[in-house]
Amino acid sequence: MHFLKTNWLAVLAMTLIVLAANVAVQYPMFVQVGPLDLADLLTYGAFVYPFAFLVTDLTNRLYGPKIARRVVYTGFATAVICSIIVPTVLYELGLISYSTGAARVSRIAIASGTAFLVAQLLDIFVFNKLRQDRWWRAPAASSVSGSVVDTLVFFGIAFAPIFFFLGPNDAFALEAGPLFGLMTTEAPRWFSWALGDLALKLLIAAFALVPYRIIIGQVLPTRQAATFR
Repeated sequence: MHFLKTNWLAVLAMTLIVLAANVAVQYPMFVQVGPLDLADLLTYGAFVYPFAFLVTDLTNRLYGPKIARRVVYTGFATAVICSIIVPTVLYELGLISYSTGAARVSRIAIASGTAFLVAQLLDIFVFNKLRQDRWWRAPAASSVSGSVVDTLVFFGIAFAPIFFFLGPNDAFALEAGPLFGLMTTEAPRWFSWALGDLALKLLIAAFALVPYRIIIGQVLPTRQAATFR
């Protein structure tokens, strides 16, 4: 109870990010940019989930790895439960037009949960190994390593045919399309989604260094001053 009382903002942020990503990842971007059909490359979830690494790195830097891991566990549990319930509720309310079957939602939740735990815990481990180095190196290295693992685990479990026993395959994701949405070589759409997702994660990880630096620069001096009063 004390943990939630003192760290509710980090838990809430993590929960909302993962929940939004779990819903948005089921929707390809049906947007045409010249010859490129973004539905062959990206889902909307790719724009949301990378910010989970920012929450983890901030919590890790401000409160240490023990609290960061607890935020990951709590946010994960809450988000997975909500990810199973919320899409159905949104569809029933008419707020989204795409209904996903219960088995498919469960598979997405399993994929998301597994990838989330592995990637976020790896992020915490790498961050603390490099914490005493230059300010940007720890969050950059941890976010990159976590992003690679997260993409591999999530898209593999969620869309690869070999994991059919966890839930039905997504026919649209398995259809062949141009690799990266442009090349003559074709591959299952989920493979291009994974590559596009990883590229966007890395781009956002670089962008997230700015708010990371600003927040750490504002909060740490205040906390240190309060400690020596």
